[in-house]
Amino acid sequence: MSQVYDRVALIGLGLIASSMFWAIKRAGLAGEVTGFARSAETRETAREIGLCDRVCDSAAEAVEGADLVVLCVPVGAMGAVAAEIAPVLKPGATVSDVGSVKKDVIDAVAPHLPDGVHFVPAHPLAGTEHSGPRSGFAELFENRFTLIVPVEGTDREAVERLEQFWQGMGAKTEEMDAEHHDLVLAVTSHAPHLIAYTMVGVADDLRRVTDSEVIRYSAAGFRDFTRIAASDPTMWRDVFLHNKEATLEILGRFTEELFALQRAIRTGDGDHLFDYFTRTRAIRRGIIEAGQDTDAPDFGRVKRG
Repeated sequence: MSQVYDRVALIGLGLIASSMFWAIKRAGLAGEVTGFARSAETRETAREIGLCDRVCDSAAEAVEGADLVVLCVPVGAMGAVAAEIAPVLKPGATVSDVGSVKKDVIDAVAPHLPDGVHFVPAHPLAGTEHSGPRSGFAELFENRFTLIVPVEGTDREAVERLEQFWQGMGAKTEEMDAEHHDLVLAVTSHAPHLIAYTMVGVADDLRRVTDSEVIRYSAAGFRDFTRIAASDPTMWRDVFLHNKEATLEILGRFTEELFALQRAIRTGDGDHLFDYFTRTRAIRRGIIEAGQDTDAPDFGRVKRG
């Protein structure tokens, strides 16, 4: 893969940004990568581990002269960061992001960006429960989708260049409009996370089951819930506050389904339960066939060293 941008700036240096840096370096996608994090401690860690070619002490310094700026901060902070960097953005630069909500991010960021700067929101559908600058690894995006969500009237060349950049990091790319993105993510990510947080919270409330039993006897189901529920709390608080409508719609449907299952269990309707579980099993098979997971023991999720 050849170089796509001369200089890339990463604002926020957590899991996604650090993985992007290692993936960019591996594929030679940028001449220089600058980085900035609000926390001095994070910046110090980044310098210590060689994360970014240059770690800057302000967002404005990091984006100066950058051809691509990627906002890797929680979605609730994106508007403020956009306002801060807008005066120093290079004419013709592309601004993108990695937020898992799109409509609210576009509403928050777009008004701050000057004419002549291209705004191409994006969302890599990849992650782990780990966060922070040390958590990244170059392979995170391999064979995973990155959804590109261009705003109306965006320069096609800027969109295609960003797609090429993500493909260079190993991702598959697809374009989608913002509202549809937010609904899809409410189903595939946001509601499941909320349910996982709830399930782990319920186990914590049930004092009849001691803490040690919950931990010691965690069979695969509960264990997988806890993996999801260990995700970054700031990020997920912002996701739910900024994708309110779609998440509430999906949770409403989830509640209806749950009531139907409760009724089937109460009335001993085994046929309903069997049919329901058969249908949902087929979805799991579809995910494996699409190459988005594996049916290997333990889902092939070997522990990373």
